[in-house]
Amino acid sequence: MGAVHPDPLVPSPPGARVTVLPSGRDGSRSRRYCLITPCRDEASYARRTIESIARQTLAPALWVVVDDGSKDETPKIVEEYAATLSYLRLVRRGDRGRRKVGPGVIEAFNAGYATIDPLDFEYICKLDLDLDLPAGYFEGLVRRMEAEPRLGTTSGKPWFVHPRTGALEPEVCGDEMSVGMTKFYRRSCFTEIGGFVEEVMWDGIDCHRARMLGWLAESVNEESLRFVHLRPQGASHHGMWTGRTRAGFGQYFMGAAPLYHFASAVFRAFEHPMLVGSMAMLWGYWSSVLRRLPRYDDPAFRQFLRRYQYACLLRGKAAATAQLNARQASIWHAAHPSDALAGESAHRGS
Repeated sequence: MGAVHPDPLVPSPPGARVTVLPSGRDGSRSRRYCLITPCRDEASYARRTIESIARQTLAPALWVVVDDGSKDETPKIVEEYAATLSYLRLVRRGDRGRRKVGPGVIEAFNAGYATIDPLDFEYICKLDLDLDLPAGYFEGLVRRMEAEPRLGTTSGKPWFVHPRTGALEPEVCGDEMSVGMTKFYRRSCFTEIGGFVEEVMWDGIDCHRARMLGWLAESVNEESLRFVHLRPQGASHHGMWTGRTRAGFGQYFMGAAPLYHFASAVFRAFEHPMLVGSMAMLWGYWSSVLRRLPRYDDPAFRQFLRRYQYACLLRGKAAATAQLNARQASIWHAAHPSDALAGESAHRGS
């Protein structure tokens, strides 16, 4: 197993370059990005996350933190840092009385998104407040976007501290998805997919919809883009069983093929928590089937998704994704002729 990036709490060396570039409204290439962070009761992690953003070699043009009714010190901590970080802004929402994982997260994100003019930015990122990012994280993502015009959404890979061993270990996440805790989007792609769906599995639907339109989606296992997820995936609300059950419902809602979901649960059987997590995923899916709960109301999307998932079972995910990306390229090129030409020119000059 490769080493994780150096301790993210160590500051960048004195004199390290921090870049903020001007807006690209005049047609020039812009690196301006906006972070939007929905959060609730994140006081335990907020300082570490904010400090990791403050160390970025490519600083955000704007960071909107949307406090979704915290009862702890989260808003106070954000305001403290906003006094010294000119790009940091706090938006407060009323307390709905409970955490609403999935839909609530996106409701809060959308409240922050409504306060900005998206055209002021080349990139939009939904960012959680329980992460520790390496200093070159966002600059690395922007460079990937600049190198590939079809790349619509990207991220690094999350690692977490194992609760029993204390060792840093990777979270399981496919290379064909940007991860939900740091969804970095090219603004034009985000606009075309219509933003995020206000339901569990919003962070899977978005990537599949992007591929329907010919965009590429990824998460990258490069050491410089690995980050620490301070609260492991699926452990954010009433424990791991509830989190994994919710994930199973999300797969049902999205329209995942039953055979594919079963194979996914088997594949993840030996990750923490061993067996229990997979059992919860299966219960969440099949209990939703039995109750005939509502599904994502887009039959064409569900058909596209299942065709892809069956291809993954037959050929392997990497081969199926590569084949699908190649097949969808013509759709993207037809919709973005000028971007395609610019990308070809850049590749010839490199």
